[in-house]
Amino acid sequence: MQLRIQINDTTRDIDVPDFMLTEGEDFFAQMDRDMSKGYQMSRKWVDNPDQEQRCQIVADKILTALSNGNQKSGTLMAAYILKRMPQVREIHMNTEGDMLGHDLL
Repeated sequence: MQLRIQINDTTRDIDVPDFMLTEGEDFFAQMDRDMSKGYQMSRKWVDNPDQEQRCQIVADKILTALSNGNQKSGTLMAAYILKRMPQVREIHMNTEGDMLGHDLL
């Protein structure tokens, strides 16, 4: 599967192997447990992020991974989004520091 990432004027496609969607489930479940404890989403504390907010959090992790050249982490985070919200095919990243502004399309 593929997840398209739009960062300002740059578009990047992340290819996620199918096996990663199933084999990553234990890791994804741990991420969900961690986020269920609450998360600081930019300036706003969210006690229990909903699925869209969780994917915005993970999208922010993709942005960080891509900025740091960490393709493996970016691909794993893309797999989380594709697994939890399979209808999402593209993310427009907010680069002004507000993860609530990441648009999941």
